[in-house]
Amino acid sequence: MPETASIAEPLAAGGICSSALAALAALLPEGARSAEAAFLGAHAAAAKAVRGAVSPCPLQELAERLSLRRVETLAVALAVAVETDLMSGRAVAHLQAPVGGSRPTLGLLAAAFAEYEPEGSVVECLLTGAAMESGLLQLLNDGAPLAERAAAVPVPLCLALTGRDAAWPGTSLGLAGIPETPLPFSVLAEARRQARALAGGNALVVRGGAAPEARAVAAEIAAALGRRPLFIEMERPGNPPRTGPPLSGLGPLLLLRQLLPVFCFEPGPGERRTVPALPRYSGPALALCGHEGSIEARGESPPAWNIGVPPREERCHLWSIAIGDRQLAARLASDYRHGSGRIAQLGRLVRQQCLLDGREQAAFDDVAAASWTGQGSGLEALAQPLPDRIPDEALVAGTALRDELSRLLLRCRRRESLIEGLGASALARYRPGVRALFTGQSGTGKTLAAGWLATELGLPLYRVDLASVTSKYIGETEKNLAQLLAHAEESGIILLFDEADSLFGKRTEVKESNDRFANAQTNYLLQRIEIFDGIALLTSNSRARFDPAFCRRLDMIIEFPLPGAEERRQLWLSHLGAHHLLSHRDINQLAAAADLAGGHIRNAVLTAAVLAQAAGRLIEYGDVYIGLTDEYRKIGRQTPSDLMRGA
Repeated sequence: MPETASIAEPLAAGGICSSALAALAALLPEGARSAEAAFLGAHAAAAKAVRGAVSPCPLQELAERLSLRRVETLAVALAVAVETDLMSGRAVAHLQAPVGGSRPTLGLLAAAFAEYEPEGSVVECLLTGAAMESGLLQLLNDGAPLAERAAAVPVPLCLALTGRDAAWPGTSLGLAGIPETPLPFSVLAEARRQARALAGGNALVVRGGAAPEARAVAAEIAAALGRRPLFIEMERPGNPPRTGPPLSGLGPLLLLRQLLPVFCFEPGPGERRTVPALPRYSGPALALCGHEGSIEARGESPPAWNIGVPPREERCHLWSIAIGDRQLAARLASDYRHGSGRIAQLGRLVRQQCLLDGREQAAFDDVAAASWTGQGSGLEALAQPLPDRIPDEALVAGTALRDELSRLLLRCRRRESLIEGLGASALARYRPGVRALFTGQSGTGKTLAAGWLATELGLPLYRVDLASVTSKYIGETEKNLAQLLAHAEESGIILLFDEADSLFGKRTEVKESNDRFANAQTNYLLQRIEIFDGIALLTSNSRARFDPAFCRRLDMIIEFPLPGAEERRQLWLSHLGAHHLLSHRDINQLAAAADLAGGHIRNAVLTAAVLAQAAGRLIEYGDVYIGLTDEYRKIGRQTPSDLMRGA
């Protein structure tokens, strides 16, 4: 008979479903002969047979943890039965015909379970009980009378009560879809230590790190607690924080499936986020976020764990896992200050490229090339990549300028080990970030020098789009810059702020409200750039435009003077190459008489190349003269008469 198969699972679950269905049997008219009546009668007999010998089941265990009353437990059992068993739904629909459907209404539950609340109202018990409060049991049909409103258990909870996982809207279970990210030994040890502190039901904020790295840390903490992580996306870019009803019912799911809630936030500077309370759940919780903003949980600020860049020895181990070459891993660990997530990402990109090329062994250049790919989304909206490699011979600079740039390069390479062996004062408040200001007239090679530095370090260079970063709305500029700096720190990107005085300029006297907000923005930028953990290069035409407090925070200020005669000669030779007819005398004359910066020399050579190619010949002196005339006209000066020779 069909009903025999239908009662198998309720019996295996301890008879709770049979007890709920048996209570419905008492509502049948005497002598009912329908298939639904036979089904309910069979469950009534099964419930009588197992009375007093109920075996443990997920629902019974959950009822004990939530302190559910008997009426609530039976109501939940019946609501689950109609979702998972066809005959249970038919039986409920049969009893509620013609008004109700296949889900039990409050009126039906009140009639069926009245004997379990002899001194009170079943409806009141359900409405005010823990099942409704936790979201385990929910009411449908908002516009219907109370007695006709149906009770239901969310589908993921129905599956959880039968020992299965199901997707909960806005969440992801475990690390499904997240790239594998090996963690260093120190982080694994700290994860176990933090798990011990969370065992009592506390909360912890995990800050920093790329998303795969932070989630891998959360998974390790969950594993140490004997749980699995459930990542709850509290906000996405462009959307407001998500709170309230969408999380209703999540507490029972966490208890049933032994899950650790991990709330994922993205607060901006000065913003506050609150870990929502999950009714009837008092276990441990994690919150993942960046370095900005504040997080509150259960009415207070929980402790925070900042995931930093692992030390060089551990980076070497991670690089070995990522690329399989211990010798190359040692060099990469020394040259790149990357976290676990970035190392794993670059390792995947390098291995993929080696497979495409049919190679087994990775090279240093593979990592440098991979660092330009796989950047996180959103960076391109705030900065533009400058991927051109600038070889050493392309950087024409005087001896003094070359020495300063070499010292800056050395500072960038040694920034992590710089304070080894130094005293306590040097150790205090030291950050391995490097901040340098390039000042000088337009065309003196500031941006070119930034490209040369990035090429020598093997790191990507991005020029910050000030128009995209700055905003007329209060607080938006700080948010954009915080996002940009955080991404640069995680990915090892060199940031180039062209015309940086527009962002880091002097604070003004407060005469109106706009001045106060502008000064607050400047104060934030000064503080944030001081703790920046990466390499930031700033350019400006004048050092005097910067706030003195900002200049103190810089590691180096390099002046780019106009080139002298010898530098100009090298610039002409470097730009003209071999495809020209100019003599050494012509080059010397140009270097001596055309007192222009390298940018103007470049433009003059490009103009000469256009004229020469149009005529189908090599560049001649007259072509160069025309280009120089255009450049002098741009800056409002007369072309020196000494250059007329041979034109």
